[in-house]
Amino acid sequence: MEHFLRSLENSWQPFVLVIGLLLVGHSAASEGLFDWLGRLIARTPGGALRVFVVTMLAVAVVTATLNLDTAIVFMTPVALQAARSSKADQDAFLYGTILMTNSASLLLYGSNLTNLLVFSSRSVAGTTFASHMLLPWVGAVVITIAVVGLWRWRSFRGGVVVRSSSGLSFRFGIGALAVLLSVAAMLALRDPALPVLVIGVVAAGNEVLVKRKMRVREVLAVASPYLLGPLFALAVLVGWLGRSWHRVGHLVAHTSSLATSLIGAGTSLVINNLPAASLFSGQSIAHPYALLLGLNLGPNIFVTGSLSSMLWFRLARSEGARPSLRTFVTIGPPVALLTIFVGSLFV
Repeated sequence: MEHFLRSLENSWQPFVLVIGLLLVGHSAASEGLFDWLGRLIARTPGGALRVFVVTMLAVAVVTATLNLDTAIVFMTPVALQAARSSKADQDAFLYGTILMTNSASLLLYGSNLTNLLVFSSRSVAGTTFASHMLLPWVGAVVITIAVVGLWRWRSFRGGVVVRSSSGLSFRFGIGALAVLLSVAAMLALRDPALPVLVIGVVAAGNEVLVKRKMRVREVLAVASPYLLGPLFALAVLVGWLGRSWHRVGHLVAHTSSLATSLIGAGTSLVINNLPAASLFSGQSIAHPYALLLGLNLGPNIFVTGSLSSMLWFRLARSEGARPSLRTFVTIGPPVALLTIFVGSLFV
């Protein structure tokens, strides 16, 4: 029973944080922040390649600050809009978005649930975490852009940017303020879950009670209880197993950083990176930052690695794109293996 309670204690904060971030992201989107960002990217001077690079950097920043699942929801349409505006092949923008969200989810605690689960029992400040992961994050972002850019190089050569004549005005509101406050909380606080949840609830309350743009039912849908609830239960159960079955700890207690990363990647592909993070969270890990490299970057090898990949498939189809599993496994593994190898040199 003690192991179960400890797993429960270590698992609730990441899910509370994600709920808060989803509410913050939806509030910012309702104010037009992401539409404005898409129009701004489409006006990037130069050809389609430059638009692609700017789009991927925007995806990386949103992923790092607002969580990869939130980035998938809001940046997939932005990336496709940027591709269509530049008359470029959509594949680079489409697959680049999912690969970049995984690659860029290393930087902050809140960037990925796995970060919070692995470090839930470790007293590490957000700034300390970010300083350790900064170089691997930069490397992962650059490699992802480079590999995808080389993959679709011929399509970029023919891309011609069509600049929109519509205005780029954006009015700073509660949603944008909530984004800034959430980022500050994740950087400054060791346990930012409840503060970010409060920020998200206030931002959503502003949409419901003041602006009357949303209903309570829509807010609940944004919070995704039917999705996060079962995942939370699974994370608690797998975390309980990891604390009760001590052989799990031997896998990551004495291995090198690269081996730890590969173990994390392999486990994420088998049982998804969220339960995998719960499995290892109660163990003595020689290289916890290296483990996160595998858990976060490994899912680029195959779609079973993370929930965001499955969500991306559904969103892409709803936006009129045609994501292919075959294409995913063609471009994803080189990105994953290169980013894991380079990142392991710095952790």
